[in-house]
Order: sequence, then structure tokens, then C-alpha cells
Amino acid sequence: MTIAVIDYGMGNLHSVAKALEHVTHENVVITDDSRSIRGASRLVLPGQGAIRDCMSELQRNDLQGLVQEILRAQGKPLLGICVGQQMLMEESEENGGVPCLGYLPGRVRHFGRDLHDIDGQRLKVPHMGWNRVTQRHAHPLWAGIDDGARFYFVHSYYVEAQEDGDVFGTTDYAGLTPHVATGRGPVFAVQFHPEKSAHDGLRLLENFVNWAP
Repeated sequence: MTIAVIDYGMGNLHSVAKALEHVTHENVVITDDSRSIRGASRLVLPGQGAIRDCMSELQRNDLQGLVQEILRAQGKPLLGICVGQQMLMEESEENGGVPCLGYLPGRVRHFGRDLHDIDGQRLKVPHMGWNRVTQRHAHPLWAGIDDGARFYFVHSYYVEAQEDGDVFGTTDYAGLTPHVATGRGPVFAVQFHPEKSAHDGLRLLENFVNWAP
């Protein structure tokens, strides 16, 4: 089995690959080669930075059509990470509005400015650091992970999925409930960084490696 981390020039590729290698003896490759991506048993779509740049680089590297084709076929497991989760939605309001891959109905929204918690303390954007994730629905990738486990976040925009059945995890920040784990069929995606989330993050990656949707 080969796990392909899709290299389109954006995202923390080597950290993700190293974390995957830590939880499996299977072959993990970082690649932008369409033949290797098609031939892989499962895929990881990372992302980091502005979504406009991520989508532009995906297109510039002739990978957007391939990823959309794979998503439509629903033939192999795919894990989206950070902006890789946001890219699976229909549109992001970042950068004045950016069309995304359109796999899941919904939008990506900005947290806003001048945010405060319930005690009146000022909150920072980006949402950065450890936060609890509530498991909205059961999923094989939650196996062995407690509801309310903490994961590591760095993001200024958040997913708002349209359909409740696509939402597998939420967190609380600034009076909002971002949809931080979403999916459908063989696709699962998270806003947090499992590769930076200690034991529970590694367990999620291990669950992905062993997932048979």
C-alpha cells in the first residue's frame, strides 16, 4: 500500500509524511506526479497559508482536475488537513471570495475581528493553540480518541458545512462552533494539525491508514 501526500507546493508536507511514517510501515511518498497519485492506495491533501494561493498552486501544478476526479469517483480514502479541509468546500470568503473544490456543500468563513470570550477577555485571530474537539457523529477515525480530546489549531478561517451529516467534529471559539472535522464517503478532513497533536493526532493518522470505507 502507498500513501501519497499530494505536493502542490503548499502545506507542511514533510511533517505530515514523518507522522504517517511513525504510525505505519506502509510506503509514504510526497509527490506531484499524477501517475503516482492515481496509483496510491490513499491520499493526504495538506494545506497551509492563504486559500487563494493553495487553489492557484493546485491548478498551476495541473492537479486540481485530478483531485476533483478522485473525489467524484470516491474510490480511495482521502484525508484533508488544515487548508486541505477548507479546499473541499464550495467557496471561501478569504481573499474576497475563492471557489474551492466543491466536494462538500458549505462555505469557509472568517472569525471576524474584535472577538471576546464569555468573560469579556479579548480573543486572538488566528485561533492558535490547543482546543477541545467535540465528536458530533461517530466515525472510524475517532476510534480510540476521547470525545473532547485536544488538538492543535492555527487558522483564521473556519468551515461551515451545510449538511449536519457531513460534520464529525466541532470546537468552540469566539462564540462560534467551527466544523473542524468534516467528511463524506471515503473523505475525512480536519482543520487541526494531527501531525502536531501528540498522541491523539497520531492515533487519528493511524486510524486513517487502517480505514476501509
